[in-house]
Amino acid sequence: MTHPHPSRSTFLLLLALTALAGCEPKPPTTPTEQTHSDVQFDVTVPPETPVDATLLLVGSDPSFKGSSGKGLELIYQGGTTFSVKARLPKDKELTYTIQMTAPSAQVALDSAGVAVPARTVQVHENEEKVGFEVERWGPEGGATGARTVFIVAVPDITPPDAEVWLSGNQPELGNWNGAGVKLYKAVNNSYATTLTFAAGTSLAFKATRGSWETVEKSAEGREVGDHTFKTGGGFERVSITVGSWADFGSVPPPQVLTGKIEYLKDVTSTLTTLKKRDVIIWLPPGYDANDTTTRYPVLYMHDGQNLMDATTAAYGFEWGVDETAQKLVEEGKVEPLIIVGVYNTSDRGPEYTQVPDPRYPEVDGANGGRADDYGRFLAEELKPMIDKKYHTKTDAQSTGLAGSSLGGLVSMYLGMTRSETFGRLGVVSPSVFWGQKDIITKVKALEQKPALRIWLDIGTEEGGNGQETVADTRELYDALVGEGWVAGSDLKYTEKEGAGHNEASWAARFGDILQYLYPPR
Repeated sequence: MTHPHPSRSTFLLLLALTALAGCEPKPPTTPTEQTHSDVQFDVTVPPETPVDATLLLVGSDPSFKGSSGKGLELIYQGGTTFSVKARLPKDKELTYTIQMTAPSAQVALDSAGVAVPARTVQVHENEEKVGFEVERWGPEGGATGARTVFIVAVPDITPPDAEVWLSGNQPELGNWNGAGVKLYKAVNNSYATTLTFAAGTSLAFKATRGSWETVEKSAEGREVGDHTFKTGGGFERVSITVGSWADFGSVPPPQVLTGKIEYLKDVTSTLTTLKKRDVIIWLPPGYDANDTTTRYPVLYMHDGQNLMDATTAAYGFEWGVDETAQKLVEEGKVEPLIIVGVYNTSDRGPEYTQVPDPRYPEVDGANGGRADDYGRFLAEELKPMIDKKYHTKTDAQSTGLAGSSLGGLVSMYLGMTRSETFGRLGVVSPSVFWGQKDIITKVKALEQKPALRIWLDIGTEEGGNGQETVADTRELYDALVGEGWVAGSDLKYTEKEGAGHNEASWAARFGDILQYLYPPR
């Protein structure tokens, strides 16, 4: 049987099918995948960035337009990081900027306050990452001049809707009113604000949640000292960390008493109307109640509850008088002595001031001026009590008087008016301003120079409240020299660089005070 030959068209079709047999079809090409790649932008923002900030990457290429057409919005990742993933064309140099559009319109500035120029990116591989840091935010025209940024990190126990404030020693900080300036919520579980001060302004402040009842505490619930900062006149940040809040419970500081310490409780004046008070007495190493032949000089100090026991100290910080005295006596650097700490009362202001000052009616409504009564109590009632109970040297040259702030003022005053009782004075950070500098007037009015050995000092960072200042203390020093005291002999004047008006600063120099007033014999 004869088979017919296939037609030419059939042959060509069979040939084509044979050529295609075993070949997989190729997927259609996707121009986007070939020409674009994913890029993640991670931006580290300054710590004062509002937590609800809206940040955009803005560029001329359509890839930066985003769904809103205004830019690619970055998402807050926690900490100080905002991120966004963009699909950008490959091998093409693109320019972009970062902007904050809310809560206010600002751009990235460099450390000098100049707007940062547009950045560039060129994509080569898929899933690339681009990271950069914003130094600070400001207007497009840049920002120069003094700007102090406060960053307050709060503990996790802080209520999420809490208001956080700063209160401090300047009008911008409320002059210690408990709620001077309100902070806004910033990134990284912090609060922030920006204020402007003149260069060289000494700041002292604390964080609160709107009142002193909610003031910051340490993580253990203990008192914390004032935060301090001296402005430089440019852009600067001040960062603090709050450990806890007063209304969440507090823990008393540990009681550390060194050496032999005794107390007189509820000592009452019968010669004056002064309120009763406690007295703390530190006895030197080797003191023996049965040894009636060895006698010791005595230093009386004001604000007794702040001297040796942190549990009674007003701000949870003590001078460390007991530890310092114990160490110096044992080392032979100080003559063995007895230290008597006289507690203050709610009438501290009136008792520690020699004249009224109508500018300060808040001093118990009495404007001050009861120092003579206080001096009578010390010299005519307490001192005889101490001399009877302990083995003391009773003469004026063996008896000292010391204190800080208003305590320094009253030490100077009582030294002049009762020099027959007190011959050694520790005039520490004195409140010379009181009564229109009345203490200087009284020094200049002395008819005869009393036999007083005087330590006088001031810290260079005490002037933030406009009261205890270097200038006033220098004026007191000049007045003393003018009345015959000799520097380096019976007068020692010291300006402590960087020292503030607080217990920590006074504790740091108490050893020097003691060595000058009671050198070893």
